[in-house]
This record gives sequence, structure tokens and C-alpha cells, in this order.
Amino acid sequence: MTIFHSMNNTASALTAQRLRMDVISSNMANVESTRAKLVNGEWQPYRRKSVVLEPKEGQFANFLNKAMNRSDTSSAGNGVIVTRIVEDQTPFKLVYDPEHPDANVDGYVELPNVDPLKEMVDLISATRSYEANVTVFNATKSMMMKALEIGK
Repeated sequence: MTIFHSMNNTASALTAQRLRMDVISSNMANVESTRAKLVNGEWQPYRRKSVVLEPKEGQFANFLNKAMNRSDTSSAGNGVIVTRIVEDQTPFKLVYDPEHPDANVDGYVELPNVDPLKEMVDLISATRSYEANVTVFNATKSMMMKALEIGK
């Protein structure tokens, strides 16, 4: 483990949370998009996307097993990475609006499966996580500066 190991871990979390906020803002921007993707010659509404995060070194069980082995001192975490961005497969919302250009023959329009309330909760969670990681990064930097002052 190097002196910058904790800063690298925190930086990976900051990057992941920033991407999470970007995906959430994309979801919010497309909350009314009825023509987002062409599938089999027909337009489909925007599908909600979400970010999947995993530990850099693999599954949590592997990390826990390494941590339980007292002879292995290199079992510190390695941060997180975004493994993929997945589309939510919940059904689209149907709204009766026969005047809408994308209405079907019965007068219903398929709207995206984005719930603004859920997106705001996710955004607050990502923002708080980002702020916590900034605090950790600054505390680590402060400890390193204090350690350098000891050597004067």
C-alpha cells in the first residue's frame, strides 16, 4: 500500500458518483421524451438508466476473505469502478392524450419510465456520497501535510 492509496480510492469514488449524477441528469432531461430510440422501425420512449458500481478488486466476499486473513496486510480496498450502465426494464407509463402526435390508435401515449421523485432521491444520495468523499480526500491531504511538517 502506498501513501496515496486512500487518495486513489477516494478519487475512484468521486469519479463514480460524478458519472452517477450525469446519468441521473440525463434521466431528468428525458422525462418527457417519447422518441428516444428506434426499435424495429418504431420509436420508443426514453428508458431510465442507472449506474452499476462494483469494488475494483472484485466481489465483496473476496475482499472480506482477504481482510479476515491476518497474515495478508495488502487487503485494503482498491476503490470502485462503474461496470456498466443499465436500462430500467419497467413498463412505460400510458397516458391518454389522443391529440399527441405519438398516440396509438386508442389515444394512449407511452411516456418514459422515469420517476422524477426517484431521480431526485438518487441525486441527493449521489451528491451526499460525493461530498463525503471530498471530505475524506481533504482529511487525507491534511494528514499528509501534517506528516510533512513533522519532518521539518
